[in-house]
Amino acid sequence: MTAAPKSDMLGAIGDLVGDPVSDTLFESDLKNLPLLNRGKVRDIYAVGDAHMLIVTTDRLSAFDVVLPTPIRGKGRVLTGLSNFWFARTRHLVPNHLTDFPLGDAVPDPGERSRIEDRAVVVRRLDPLPIEAIVRGYLAGSGWNDYQRTGRVCGIALPNGLRQADRLPEPIFTPSTKAAKGAHDENISFDQAVGLVGGDVAGRVREASLEIYRLARDYAESRGIIVADTKFEFALDATGRLVLIDEVLTPDSSRFWPADSYAPGASPPSFDKQFVRDWLESIGWDKRPPAPALPPDIADKTAAKYQEAYDRLVDGSESV
Repeated sequence: MTAAPKSDMLGAIGDLVGDPVSDTLFESDLKNLPLLNRGKVRDIYAVGDAHMLIVTTDRLSAFDVVLPTPIRGKGRVLTGLSNFWFARTRHLVPNHLTDFPLGDAVPDPGERSRIEDRAVVVRRLDPLPIEAIVRGYLAGSGWNDYQRTGRVCGIALPNGLRQADRLPEPIFTPSTKAAKGAHDENISFDQAVGLVGGDVAGRVREASLEIYRLARDYAESRGIIVADTKFEFALDATGRLVLIDEVLTPDSSRFWPADSYAPGASPPSFDKQFVRDWLESIGWDKRPPAPALPPDIADKTAAKYQEAYDRLVDGSESV
């Protein structure tokens, strides 16, 4: 899939993402591939011993619970954006994408048509046991931490910062990778060293900050602020660091529209905030089962994902 020229790949994805009548996919069901894992959003299948097929569905989770209402086009948006960023960052760090044809992994045309442009065949690697988080702005749990301690994950910051302020420099704040149903926990860099070793932790930090700075500068030119983001890495058989999973999507990042950004409050974002706000308004206890979403909330959320894709990808220069 990554062997195609970027302009061809993104053109095809863009056509499908923008199609208002595209079917949603809540759950894939591929008969001839072993299912390895069904996560909150992605279904992962084994393709032999060396590869995996990742299918990004239209499922959406809020407060760590998967909702019963799919968000139209979400899986295609996430796949298209990740492929876009993988192409833009491959000179910084290799990634898990391969040239393995989707048709060889899923030869049945009917099955393949349901997952095209939301599926990639990747190298089968073991993820490192940390999430690599980079924060360029003071938001979310980082803002809460700063209010209590004047620090974020143990990193001292200047006094007097406001919510959503841009930090003097981006900071690397790793977290644990929680088991299903649990929450990730922020950890210090020293704790990350204890989990993966000093050399690997250092390389993860350096790569994460490099990727973030590249993405931040590009996104700003497209009217989007990347407030923070999360990366996942693995090591290949030679010990090389490899970027995996998804990259710089509204699910893994906090995207703010630059034209309405103002520090001092939490800015609007290109993600599932409509869903969170609605769930809060109805008093849901944040335990399964989650309620179904009203059509207008689902549509507004789909439109936000689409807008992020359009701003970042449409009309972008070749890489």
